[in-house]
Amino acid sequence: MSLAILILGAGAASRMRGGDKLLEEVGGQPLLALQAARALRTGQPVVVTLPPFPHPRGAVLKEMPVARVQVRDAAEGMAASIRAGVAALAPGTRGVMILPGDMPEIDGADISAMIADWEPGEILRGAAEDGTPGHPVIFPADLFEELSGLSGDTGAREVLVRHRARIRLFHLPGRHALTDLDSPEDWAAWRAGGA
Repeated sequence: MSLAILILGAGAASRMRGGDKLLEEVGGQPLLALQAARALRTGQPVVVTLPPFPHPRGAVLKEMPVARVQVRDAAEGMAASIRAGVAALAPGTRGVMILPGDMPEIDGADISAMIADWEPGEILRGAAEDGTPGHPVIFPADLFEELSGLSGDTGAREVLVRHRARIRLFHLPGRHALTDLDSPEDWAAWRAGGA
């Protein structure tokens, strides 16, 4: 049985004013492709949710051994991506790491360390060095049904609240667990070292 990595990549990127944050170059490649490559290096199955096909985001993943899942109701928000991604998990999957695609500081070492430390049955949540909760989050298989019933754009927040006693924080370096880049200004500040 495996632990799958679900990369959320179906969002509209509306704050980018015509740009696409998941196609911004980081380390010489589009961010979404970089995140998929980092996830693949763990040896775990990788599922990526995408806007309805055809879409440029899907094209940057075409040579990668990931499951590409189109989210026809992506406009609803993050819950639609989570529902579609969980539905695509292989039978017997024992847990899923939910990783937003727009967090460039979460690297392969972070992902691998969390997977290695996760205990089945718990929710393991990435946190900044100062303890502020963030991403990614690993959910055990017994919560897949609840994840499949989410709606709206608050992600899995309600599941985290309902099962807060099962959450253990995993401290990642610096602000890795918190840095998400939603606007051109965010990207400019981050590239300048000010984010």
